[in-house]
Amino acid sequence: MFTGIVTAMGKATRVRRTARGLALTIASPYRGLAIGESIAVDGACLTVVKKGQGTFTVEAVTMTRSRTTLGDWAAGRVCNLERSLRLGARLGGHLVAGHVDGVGTVVRRQVLDDSVLLDIRAPKLVRDLCVPHGSVAVDGVSMTVNAMPSRHVLQISVIPHTLEVTTLGTARVGTRVHLEADLVGKFLRQLALPYLGRRRSGA
Repeated sequence: MFTGIVTAMGKATRVRRTARGLALTIASPYRGLAIGESIAVDGACLTVVKKGQGTFTVEAVTMTRSRTTLGDWAAGRVCNLERSLRLGARLGGHLVAGHVDGVGTVVRRQVLDDSVLLDIRAPKLVRDLCVPHGSVAVDGVSMTVNAMPSRHVLQISVIPHTLEVTTLGTARVGTRVHLEADLVGKFLRQLALPYLGRRRSGA
């Protein structure tokens, strides 16, 4: 479990195909990592399978690659990192599982005096679970849904600090980002679905 508060930015130093999937070696400032530990890499929960001097290696299997951009990565890719949440620690963002729901695309970037607005075209699954002023994880960053300008687009407002310490500072029109809808919203929707079906049918 994560909070969407990025604690470091890493850089992929090696990307290679193996019999076990796609192996990503990432340089990071983290120390004391354990084999088997979970780390959110651009919001995707991955498992540390190897440690090096200032690096760690994770693997992305077929299902993970189908739901993320990881299959397109190359050496030099900069990414957001977050270690898993300690029980009892401050929840500075929102509950993030690290299970990417889909890939969105930045379709508009507007620079304001004190922030940057990013309009993101989102898959229907994500869009249906978003509400204005609710939470969404964008490349692993806990963000507030600022607005929903159209049927397929959600908007976030990125403050200067977040622009500096995450990859959202380099996001431009065309940038593809990992999206994870609010965990609470997912459960509520799943629980309500049987009742919504009855209402539509007049039951």
